Amino acid sequence: MMTRQRIPLRVELPLLIWLVIVWGALWQDFSLGNLAFGAIIAFAVANFLYLPPVELSGRFNLFYAVGFAGRFLYQLLQASVQVFWLALVRGPKLKNAVVRVRLRSPSDLLVTATGHALSLIPGSLVVEVDRSTSTLYLHCLNVATDDDAEKVRENARRTEEWLIRVMGSREDLALLRSEAPHHLDGRAHQ
Repeated sequence: MMTRQRIPLRVELPLLIWLVIVWGALWQDFSLGNLAFGAIIAFAVANFLYLPPVELSGRFNLFYAVGFAGRFLYQLLQASVQVFWLALVRGPKLKNAVVRVRLRSPSDLLVTATGHALSLIPGSLVVEVDRSTSTLYLHCLNVATDDDAEKVRENARRTEEWLIRVMGSREDLALLRSEAPHHLDGRAHQ
């Protein structure tokens, strides 16, 4: 039997805090007692059940997190209005597509966070993830041309870029810095 390497509490703490928040949200009870019990459950899940390790970078940039939240809310509002308008005007004549987007980071956390952020915006949904190549397959509304697909790729890679700046590893940040200014072209990263 293989023993799992112990993860330092400093690295594991953000995951535990997130699990406690999810626990409180699921029970719709953020009382001290419920959160304390959630902390016990979170610790037990993270330390006694076999899960693939979630490797956190150990960094979090609050400035970019606020910017990402603002961008996300703006996109949420804009996409909601657009989906409403398309449903009224185009209805069943709307063309949709599955668009392949190759992301930069091999981090499971960043691929998952990017996929969730994109799926929460109306009009797109992650239908498949290829972990080996960090590729998302997005089902998107109103994609009729190659240019429309490129806009989807650009938006997805821009979302990933923001998340890398919020919580990516130093290697991910170095990759962003090394890209040319036209890094969001998408054609080279389909």
